[in-house]
Amino acid sequence: MSIQSLLMPMISERWLSNTRLLKARAKAERSRIAQGEPHRVYYFHQVDDPYSALLASRLPALLARYDIALSVHVVGPPAESAAPDRARLVAYSRTDAQRLAQHHGLAFADPGAQPSVLAQARATRVLVAAAEQGQFVQVADAVCAALWASTGADQPLQPTPTPWPEASPDQVQAHLAAANALRQKLGHYLGATLYYAGEWTWGIDRLHHLERRLQDLGAQRPGVTGVLFPPAPDLSEPVALTNPPPIDFFFSLRSPYSAIVAQRIFDLGRLTGAEVRLRYVLPMVMRGLPVPREKRRYISLDAAREARWRGVPFGRVNDPVGRPVERGLSLMPLAERMGLGQAYVSSFMHGVWAEGLDAGSDRGLKRMAERAGLAWHEAQQAMQDDAWRQTAEANRAEMLALGLWGVPSFRVGDTAVWGQDRLWAIQDALLHPEKH
Repeated sequence: MSIQSLLMPMISERWLSNTRLLKARAKAERSRIAQGEPHRVYYFHQVDDPYSALLASRLPALLARYDIALSVHVVGPPAESAAPDRARLVAYSRTDAQRLAQHHGLAFADPGAQPSVLAQARATRVLVAAAEQGQFVQVADAVCAALWASTGADQPLQPTPTPWPEASPDQVQAHLAAANALRQKLGHYLGATLYYAGEWTWGIDRLHHLERRLQDLGAQRPGVTGVLFPPAPDLSEPVALTNPPPIDFFFSLRSPYSAIVAQRIFDLGRLTGAEVRLRYVLPMVMRGLPVPREKRRYISLDAAREARWRGVPFGRVNDPVGRPVERGLSLMPLAERMGLGQAYVSSFMHGVWAEGLDAGSDRGLKRMAERAGLAWHEAQQAMQDDAWRQTAEANRAEMLALGLWGVPSFRVGDTAVWGQDRLWAIQDALLHPEKH
């Protein structure tokens, strides 16, 4: 066992712990009070991003609920290293934003294409001017609505009864450069993001985390209760379905989001009678796709936060990247032949993401295999067979064909979604197929 494998679980457990988080929050609050600062929230808006359009539409409600100072910054899209399959990301973002809008009763419909270059350019000039003049919240929703109605190749931004002030090209360039630099300095890479005192929340999906933190600080206005977008609860009781369609679960053994959703998707299958088909793929970094530092950092902290919220053990991590993942995947065919696929995936995920077990060592992998019901001597033989690689590649190709590129992803019938925070959509597709 390497020194890294010995130290990583202890370091990650401390870094991802709720104790460290609460201490950091308390320190930030003491500093804010000592400096006489307001509760300052930074918002980063990407003009051509539908998730930004959704979040911008709810900023007035956020300001009405909390005594906060909002600092708005218009940013560009993420770098190539943070969005390695940009075409699929862009197309999926529109359909997913429409799904999210319908789920929460918001106004966004996928027009089937991105806004025109002309419309994007003018919207950027308008929103930069509004951000610098402190008028972003007042105009953003109308600008976004006009922008997403302007999808023709040369279609300009729709005119308005009252002309919007526009920033000059030099002002836009300077604003975007400064905003992009600030976003990176603070530790993120996406639009539709909010930053408050050391913590990031992305889109309306994570807004409830920010709201609860502000409520813990007493920053809510009189009469404010609950949150704007509470997470959908998982199914908790069995439901009798007639011939439910199978659930395809695309996952990576190295994905923290796959780890924290695995048991939840298995429970959904059990409660509905739907078969969960295991579609394992190699991790992105093992497929030659880089992951920048700020993305790695945010994902680990966000996964820990989501795991705490769902009551999923997580945080004592022994990153299985490389040979440990390959060893883990080599046991998948054996586990599935024995009807122990789900038990093995759950055991492996819990082992490397919650217990700090080293899948690269025989001791660690043996423990994970045997408690799932696999015989170690059969597991050792299975590790000599590389047939799993063909299956992993076939699963990756199938995932890409669905317009998805990352894990965890799921499919039920014609509904295909990406992200552990979209399990509600799969649950809804099972329970209400007539809507899909």
